[in-house]
Amino acid sequence: MGTASLQKANVIGLQKIDYKGNDSTLCAGCGHDSIASQIITACYEMGVKPEHVIKLSGIGCSSKSPAYFMNRAWGFNTLHGRMAAVATGALTANHKLTGIGVSGDGDTGSIGLGNFKHMVRRNVRMVYIIENNGVYGLTKGQFSATADVGQELKHAGKNELPPIDLCMEALIAECGFVARSFAGDPKQVVTLLKAALSHRGTAVLDIISPCVTFNNHDDSTKSYVWGKTNDDRINDFTYVPHQEEIMVEYEEGEVKEVTLHDGSHILLKKLDSKHDPTDRAAAIELLEEAREKQLFITGLLYVDNRRPSLAEHLRLGDTPLALMPFERLRPSRESLDKILDSMK
Repeated sequence: MGTASLQKANVIGLQKIDYKGNDSTLCAGCGHDSIASQIITACYEMGVKPEHVIKLSGIGCSSKSPAYFMNRAWGFNTLHGRMAAVATGALTANHKLTGIGVSGDGDTGSIGLGNFKHMVRRNVRMVYIIENNGVYGLTKGQFSATADVGQELKHAGKNELPPIDLCMEALIAECGFVARSFAGDPKQVVTLLKAALSHRGTAVLDIISPCVTFNNHDDSTKSYVWGKTNDDRINDFTYVPHQEEIMVEYEEGEVKEVTLHDGSHILLKKLDSKHDPTDRAAAIELLEEAREKQLFITGLLYVDNRRPSLAEHLRLGDTPLALMPFERLRPSRESLDKILDSMK
C-alpha cells in the first residue's frame, strides 16, 4: 500500500498529497521551502479547495515558491514588484477565489512598495506573504530594502542605509492583519497562516526566511542562528475555525478543560498578555521599540476584522464579474443614451 493511500483525508475528502507542488529548485535549506511546506499543511488542515485558490508572485527566489505548493490551484507569476497590482485586478474580477500571494523583501519593499501600499489601502482579500531574507538572492546577494544597517556581505560591501519595516508599512496603510514569523518555526507559521486565510481583507505575514547562500551569517537578523536565539514571541495562540462560539470564564493561571465542536478536549491556561493585538498604536510602538533595540518580535502584531474588503466596498455581489454573461456587463444602448443626454 502506497504512502498516499495511508494519509488521512481532510474535511473535503482530499489527502495532503493533493496540496503538493513541484519539486523545489531552491538552495538546500532555504527558508522559502519551509514556508511552502507550511502553506500545504495549513490549506490541507483547513480543507481549502485548491481549485478555488489563486497563487500569485512577482520576481525573485520567493516568487518561485508558488510552484512548490498546490499544483491544482490557479497561478500567475507577474512582473517584478507588480504582484499586488495584478492580485487586485484578479481578485476584483473573481472575488470568490482565495488569494495567496508570495513576495520577497525586494519585490515588496523596493520596486513594488507603491503597489503593496495601495493593495493594503484597498483591503484586497488575500494572504500576502513576504519571504524576507534581506538580500536579492536570485541576482547574487545584493542588499535589499530590509537589510540591516551595518550588514556586510562578501560581494556587496557594507550597508549604510536603514531598513524598511514592511510590517510597519502595512500598519500605517491600515492593514487589518499584520504578523511576523520565522521560517524555522513551522508551528507558529502554520497557525498564523490559518488565521490569515480566514481574515476578511488583506492579511500581511512577514516571514524571516534565511538565505543560506548569501545571508546566513550569525550577526544577521535574517539568519537561522539569529532567529532561533533572539525570537521574542509577543503572543502564543491557537487558530480556531469559525463555528458557534464556545464561551469560557476562568482566572489568570487557572487551567480549564473545554470540549470542542469535534468532541475533542483542550486544556486552556490563561497567561499574562505581553501585547494586545487589537491595539494598532501599541503594535506601531512595539515595532518601533524592536527597531531601536534590534529585537526580533514574532507573532500576531495587529488584527481588526471590521473594515470591509475591496469586494464588499465595491458591492460586487454573489456572482463574480468574471462569470457574468456579457449582456450583464455591457450597458444597454438606452442606458448609454440616457447618460449622454444628462450631460448635454
